[in-house]
Amino acid sequence: MERRFSRPRFRDRGFERFEKPVKVGETYDVEINETGSKGDGIARVKNFVVFVANAKKGDKCKIKITEVARRFAIGEKVGEAEVAEAPKEEKPKKGKKPEEPEKLEGKKVEDK
Repeated sequence: MERRFSRPRFRDRGFERFEKPVKVGETYDVEINETGSKGDGIARVKNFVVFVANAKKGDKCKIKITEVARRFAIGEKVGEAEVAEAPKEEKPKKGKKPEEPEKLEGKKVEDK
């Protein structure tokens, strides 16, 4: 039987043309943003979907990629994410203004 139409098949739609941002064996610090229909956590690495078993929405964890498919990857939780603590700024106490350097506004000062 001969094909009548010359439309591209599903595998020719370009999903394999871009390089995937994750590779098997790499580890990433991610935040679980969603929960999948089977209860797996869903994270994104450079907008590439990664399914993580035993993860809940809001978890920040370190994952290791175990499998990479066309449009998603599967990872396993290997530990807690390493969070870099931001330096804390000292807040001024109530009633006191923070010290500011003197500003010169360009006014001429006359000596008496």
